[in-house]
Amino acid sequence: AMDWKVLTRELSLYLENQVRVGLFGSGVGLSLVLGFGVAYACYYLNSIAKKPQLVASNDRFCRFLEEYCPVVTETYYPTIWCWEGRVQTLLRPFITSRPQVQYRNELIKTADGGQISLDWFDNNDSLYYPDASTRPTVLLLPGLTGTSKESYILHMIHQSETLGYRCVVFNNRGIAGEDLLTPRTYCAANTEDLEAVIHHVHSLHPSAPFMAAGVSMGGMLLLNYLGKTGRDTPLMAAAIFSAGWNVFESVESLEKPLNWLLFNYYLTTCLQSSISRHRQMLEKLFDMDLVMKARTVREFDKQFTSVMFGYRSIDDYYEDASPCRKLKSVGIPVLCLNSVDDVFSPGHAIPVETAKQNANVALVLTSCGGHIGFLEGIWPRKCTYMDRVFKQFVQAMFEHGNKILSM
Repeated sequence: AMDWKVLTRELSLYLENQVRVGLFGSGVGLSLVLGFGVAYACYYLNSIAKKPQLVASNDRFCRFLEEYCPVVTETYYPTIWCWEGRVQTLLRPFITSRPQVQYRNELIKTADGGQISLDWFDNNDSLYYPDASTRPTVLLLPGLTGTSKESYILHMIHQSETLGYRCVVFNNRGIAGEDLLTPRTYCAANTEDLEAVIHHVHSLHPSAPFMAAGVSMGGMLLLNYLGKTGRDTPLMAAAIFSAGWNVFESVESLEKPLNWLLFNYYLTTCLQSSISRHRQMLEKLFDMDLVMKARTVREFDKQFTSVMFGYRSIDDYYEDASPCRKLKSVGIPVLCLNSVDDVFSPGHAIPVETAKQNANVALVLTSCGGHIGFLEGIWPRKCTYMDRVFKQFVQAMFEHGNKILSM
């Protein structure tokens, strides 16, 4: 029996050696690996790494961006081993770092008796803007169930800190640990809370230049607000990232089997857990058992969101929540970054023709990047393409915005 074991071991070592020598010793394996590497590099450089499409009808806005926000004209090189939209979307929260940010929390009261939680990053050590009264301020709006703790928000604050700006994060009602004082949360169509926050921040710092940046649903909310207010806003400009332009198209895309499995079901459970803490308050108005049975975002919106905000049907709510309908009324410079492979906001639903009709709007469309992904570099822990667009555009507007605002 012992001889048999020795023989087996000798044979396996011999075979292992033959395979190694046969493949790499003869150069065949090395050639295969090199050949595959070269082919993949060619494919990546020809089909994946591309300059974004810049859609803007206004030549001055275009030239302004080319000069002061050049990142929107440069080739975007997605991370070579995860460029596909779904993969970028899934990996970003796990891969990207979380910069340390110390917030100062403020609770403000609303007209209906509710409260909103704001997280301030005052940047009192700002070298460029030591005077707090004129320190540029960026209002940040996170996504659907996001708060000031999201890594993409922390990165935007980190970028703003280096430029000397102050930030304030608008947390939607009931999701940042504060209590719901009334049976009301939030939605993409209702801009009342955002209006209250913008008015509040502006009244605290009336002499400070003021911008806003919204991500995903935060971007939709911001666009809906801008479409409603036109030029009548204290904001000088806005940046929008991965907004869902047409909610009908977004939910349809998210209901495809793979997307439902990867994103829709998880997002629905996030929505449910964000309201379950307030169950006692919400049970006054809703059949919470029915809401908790939802298995898709559409079902959740049908049983909860559309009912809460008084829509006759879910279609009426989705119609009202879709920013593509309001884009023509936007009255301040807005830069919108989307990836055409974003399953939350499919490429065919991006309102390119409408954007061309409004001189205030610029769309930046990448071929890869997913939803709030935009990963780049071999190991994309630090800065994403989205962070760089944010940093350059905000700096361009605060420091050279008079060149574009005189249009």
